[in-house]
Amino acid sequence: MNVKEHVISLPRRVFVGHDIIYDISIYFSQLGITSPFLIVTGTKYTKKIADKVIENLPKDAKYEVIEIDTATLDDVYKVEEVVKKVNPNILLGIGGGKVIDVTKYAAFRNNLEFVSIPTSPSHDGITSPFASIKGLQKPVSVKAKEPLAIIADIEILSLSPRRLINAGIGDTIGKIIAVRDWRLAAKLRGEYYGDYTASLALMSAKHAFQCTKIINKDIKYGVRMLIEALISSGVAMGMAGSTRPASGSEHLFAHAVELLHPEGVLHGELVGLGTIIMAYLHGINWKIIRDRLKKIGFPVKAKDLGLSDEEVIKALTIAHTIRPERYTILGDRGLTWSSAEKIARVTKIID
Repeated sequence: MNVKEHVISLPRRVFVGHDIIYDISIYFSQLGITSPFLIVTGTKYTKKIADKVIENLPKDAKYEVIEIDTATLDDVYKVEEVVKKVNPNILLGIGGGKVIDVTKYAAFRNNLEFVSIPTSPSHDGITSPFASIKGLQKPVSVKAKEPLAIIADIEILSLSPRRLINAGIGDTIGKIIAVRDWRLAAKLRGEYYGDYTASLALMSAKHAFQCTKIINKDIKYGVRMLIEALISSGVAMGMAGSTRPASGSEHLFAHAVELLHPEGVLHGELVGLGTIIMAYLHGINWKIIRDRLKKIGFPVKAKDLGLSDEEVIKALTIAHTIRPERYTILGDRGLTWSSAEKIARVTKIID
């Protein structure tokens, strides 16, 4: 398929290292970033990190802080109200996936740049020009703004709850399935397929697999490997101009569960479960994926996440309807209830 123009949006600079949060004013100077800033952050742990950032901003910097604890359209509107009041030169997203998603979507809607300062390596939204916002008409990611820069402090990220770190590993391993689904769509539907961006996404997944061997022994080294994998996955999406390299049937399953069970489960945890199931459908070794995730304490059974058997089976039967334009191993008709139940039991997602 010939495309007249393909625009690639990528971060201008990525800073990764230990205790680099203290050098933030140097990085801003290098990038030509000046105040006023609007700082979007969370209400608990992430607020403490935001306070550290504020302490290390240029002494004459002007800024406003807004705290959010969800990623809904209402949160985006709240940020936009402050944007109108402050008229910032740039937005700083300091937090986990929800904070960064709200920041990047508000930046997109208001034609502003934003800097991504993650406090947990829970998913690849750190880099990607897409956001997951509740309150829109669909549960999948929408176009947003890519970060001007990313500042990933390994000391901060390593202190995030282990559950969030594991979720990041689950989200990244899912690229194994996403790329296979993308290749399948190219073969059967003539969809555009980018070899380079697919390879980049697969490399991210391989790094996540390596993380499962390291993270229990050396948390900081493992987190550094994971954050670089998450960043490269986000870059792959930016280069492809879509979430295709990083989101396939495993994500459709995750989004379907989120519709049925909207609270209490992390996105990366659901992607990890979806990856095990879809690996079975693709005929690849799902047992290795399951064993690697289980080794790091990842919840590999639905009941470990508070999900019922019925929710898992129902999600599998409706997953193909989440993005009907996106062809995956689930096909156009999806799975029957009996097939879904059988697959969920064979892969030990349900007992």
